[in-house]
Amino acid sequence: MAPKRSDIPSVVPPHTPRRPGRQLLLGARLLGVSTVAGAVLAAVALPAVGGLGLGAKAAADDFNNLPGDLVVPTLSQASKIYDADNDVIATVYSRDRTVVPISKIAPVMQNALVDIEDHRFYQHGAIDLQGTLRALLRDGASGGVSQGGSTLTQQYVKNVFIEEAGDSSSGVADATRQTLGRKIQELKYAIALEQRLSKQQILDNYLNITYFGGGAYGVEAAAQLYFSVHASQLTLPQAALLAGLVQSPSAYDPVHNPAAALTRRNEVLDAMATYGTISKAQAAQAKATSLGLRITVPKTGCIAAKAGDEFFCNYVEHVLLDDPAFGATAQARQALFDQGGLRIHTTLSPKDQAAEEQAMQAHISARDSAVAVSSMVQPGTGQILAMAQSRPFGTGTHQTEINYNVNGLQGGGEGFQTGSVFKAVTAATALSEGYPLGYQIDSPASADYPAMTDCNGVVHPAVPGDQNDTTKPYGKINMVQAMAASVNTYFVPLEQQAGLCNVVHMAQSLGLGDQGMVDSSGTALTPLSQAQSLTLGVNDLTPLQIADAYAAFADNGTYCSPTALTSVVDAAGKSLPVPSAGCHQVLSPSVAQQVNTLLHSVVSDQGTGATIAIPYSDAGKTGTTNSEAQAWFAGYTSELSDATVVTDPNHPTRTLNGVDIGGHSYDPAYGYLTSGPIWHDAMLAAMNGLPDNPLGFAPAP
Repeated sequence: MAPKRSDIPSVVPPHTPRRPGRQLLLGARLLGVSTVAGAVLAAVALPAVGGLGLGAKAAADDFNNLPGDLVVPTLSQASKIYDADNDVIATVYSRDRTVVPISKIAPVMQNALVDIEDHRFYQHGAIDLQGTLRALLRDGASGGVSQGGSTLTQQYVKNVFIEEAGDSSSGVADATRQTLGRKIQELKYAIALEQRLSKQQILDNYLNITYFGGGAYGVEAAAQLYFSVHASQLTLPQAALLAGLVQSPSAYDPVHNPAAALTRRNEVLDAMATYGTISKAQAAQAKATSLGLRITVPKTGCIAAKAGDEFFCNYVEHVLLDDPAFGATAQARQALFDQGGLRIHTTLSPKDQAAEEQAMQAHISARDSAVAVSSMVQPGTGQILAMAQSRPFGTGTHQTEINYNVNGLQGGGEGFQTGSVFKAVTAATALSEGYPLGYQIDSPASADYPAMTDCNGVVHPAVPGDQNDTTKPYGKINMVQAMAASVNTYFVPLEQQAGLCNVVHMAQSLGLGDQGMVDSSGTALTPLSQAQSLTLGVNDLTPLQIADAYAAFADNGTYCSPTALTSVVDAAGKSLPVPSAGCHQVLSPSVAQQVNTLLHSVVSDQGTGATIAIPYSDAGKTGTTNSEAQAWFAGYTSELSDATVVTDPNHPTRTLNGVDIGGHSYDPAYGYLTSGPIWHDAMLAAMNGLPDNPLGFAPAP
């Protein structure tokens, strides 16, 4: 049994720093650093192969020609993504590292590393002449160049080269190649570092940069990985184990090579006793303990985010990598992301996310071929409050890594046809053009699509095909009646009279459409199709786009781009600018209020969405595409806007009629039957505790 922490006698504080390298510095003053280095390096080369021709003067010349200052890198480390309640959603990184100051690294850890790697660290300068000369004798006999004799400072320089190489195998190989040229380079930089950094600073940098195996970079990540403690909490045997890993993390891997790791740990303990850092009794007591591993494999990346938050996390990653706010080029943004150390605070509301998740679980199964997808945003800010899917994030059966809430540029798909949800855009256009709520149009059961001219000046001739879901003619009805019953033969001629191009521009002003955008593979995203059936929702749009567009109606015509970030702070504590919602007026308040009146009629007693109304001032619209392949409900209060779609994303033209959805079968599978109940339950839970501020309504005709 491993002894308790209190059972192990305390060890001495870290070695007291002495004036570094007094003899070497004196020699450097008399002969010049480059001459000393040249003499040492010539000694490395000449015993090996006389034909090398590198004497002291030549080595000194080469030494002087090297740049003198090593640029100390900002270490790549983990970034954390937080929700609106300041809880961590996920930890993401290119390397598992958390940089900590020397004050948060246990003194016993500092001592263990110095004693096993460079016990004269506080007595010598950049070069340990004693160690170097011993290494030279070995190298001269073997004819090669070894790492023996390298000081901690020189090793730190080598680790800087490795850090700069990143994931490049060739770069890492070059950084670790033991050649005379590399030795010269390491030495020159080590001398410069010793002149401008204290010993404690160098040791601090070393402990944060070095690799300890198992994917852990730096002592904090290593302490968490192997012992599930912070670096400040390491005990003597734990510190000795970690210090022993530095020489060869794979050979002494305590998980896969425990016997070798134990032997190496005990070597470190013996070294600490030899140099007086601990007593022999302390060493013996520590050696009697087991490895005492308590492995904690870090949960990293969006795949390891809180259940349900993975899709939003993935969206946040795309914002960081795609938005120019985080770098003018893709390379600059990738470098920022890889560097890590970011504290990324987001808009995600745990309450609203839970409401979406629970609503989906109540009405659809992850095993169903159909998938429910929902986005919720805040009117007036564009803040994304929730983003959910009934099929979980992952690569397994009944899972997906595609975020259907967003488009391909943001890690999603192409979107889905919206059906009659789009009629609100046509209505907003007509109202803006001066057509009143009481405007009447004769609405038969079926009619032709009238001729229309698109934004390119192309005239689309009249063609048959406009029809309603019922064979009953509606006769002359006004806009409120047409919206409540979702009458196609009203909204198609209304689109023609308001102007097809005007409807397109209104859609664009509400964030609908992807003109000029490309996805991550470079494929152009499909712009709005300017067909005569535009008003019937033939374009592929995403739940986030629809929820955000409807939020403009809720906020008196103010449109805000969807935003996921509230603040981003880099590793140095500097606040980075985050993308702006760019809120601006796209509809007059009076037009927005008239749209609210129209969409409130849908959830009134006479509307298609009457059964899913919530006991708040609300408005919304159902939308069902041809053959019931997509079923939508989008709606809002003054506080929240939510859009939900149910569809089979793998077969977007396949009907939902007769398909098992949460243990039920619907025929027809209208939006108010499928997506509507999900919207209702999510909004009801999310609105709990929020004020019921009434929407602005215009008087109905």
